[in-house]
Amino acid sequence: YSRITGTGFFVPSRVVGNAEIGDRLGVHADYIERVSGIQTRHWVAPGEDCSWLGEQAARQALEQAGILPDDLDAIIVSTTSPDVMFPSTACLIQGRLGVKGMPAFDVSASCSGFLYALSMADGCIRSGQYRRCLVVAAEVKSRALDLTDLSTAILFGDGAGAAVLEPSGDPGVGVVSIRLHADGAFHDLVKIFGGGSRRPLSHEVLEAGAHTLRVQGSKIYRLAVRRLTQAVQAHVAEEHWAVQKLDHLIFHQANSRLMTQVCQALGASAERCFSIIESLGNTSSASLPIALAQAHRSQRLQPGHQVLLGTFGGGLTWGTALLRWG
Repeated sequence: YSRITGTGFFVPSRVVGNAEIGDRLGVHADYIERVSGIQTRHWVAPGEDCSWLGEQAARQALEQAGILPDDLDAIIVSTTSPDVMFPSTACLIQGRLGVKGMPAFDVSASCSGFLYALSMADGCIRSGQYRRCLVVAAEVKSRALDLTDLSTAILFGDGAGAAVLEPSGDPGVGVVSIRLHADGAFHDLVKIFGGGSRRPLSHEVLEAGAHTLRVQGSKIYRLAVRRLTQAVQAHVAEEHWAVQKLDHLIFHQANSRLMTQVCQALGASAERCFSIIESLGNTSSASLPIALAQAHRSQRLQPGHQVLLGTFGGGLTWGTALLRWG
């Protein structure tokens, strides 16, 4: 087993309220909160970028784990909003941490990226290849938004979350199992069309707004509720656990209504479903480790607690993790 020994999160200082966004879109602030559950989100300021956010979260996680950057065997980063196309954000964070030598690479799985990265780190520790892995998810979605598009402009925030994984000294404590899924048939539901090799950046791409995030919200909502509910039920049954005995359910913070509907479909009480979306919005792949770090910091997570992590994102990608905290 691997075990999470440290968590961290960081969001930029600029707070953007619904009134500011509503004024741009011509809608009332109360409407934004009603449809999304979001009151505020944090956006980066000029000079702030993805690797900087990731570094801050990483340093918190390392400090909590009681280790130094030099102690790491690998750095794995999830992002859909890197500083640059390449080199990887993981290498940039590695440089910011002042270390070298250990492998550092990125994972791209949209909002599911943290669980994909966590699965890689867990597998490396289980196999004995590595002993200490840093997993970071960092996102700057505000710079990919069309601020005239109601479906995306109200939802997204910036931030980073991180976790340090090490071998568990107690069998049965730590990451019990992770299950990942994808369905490329729905690749066009969440997408940035421009900027890749298919449609390189040009005046035409920029004028068409193809460099900004596009989401088919109603379709992704229905798929997310169904696929995530089914994935949780199957995973819990596979491990001979029970939803009713889970102490905490922590989902990707996409939309408050979506999380509520999944919890209701699972028969999980609201107090067990941890939410931070009200103050941070949807921070894409960073939302899950940020929520995990906040739950950890608030001492909601106690030794022996059964914890479910669940996520869903573009690709389509989705996944679940079962942890016995300790």
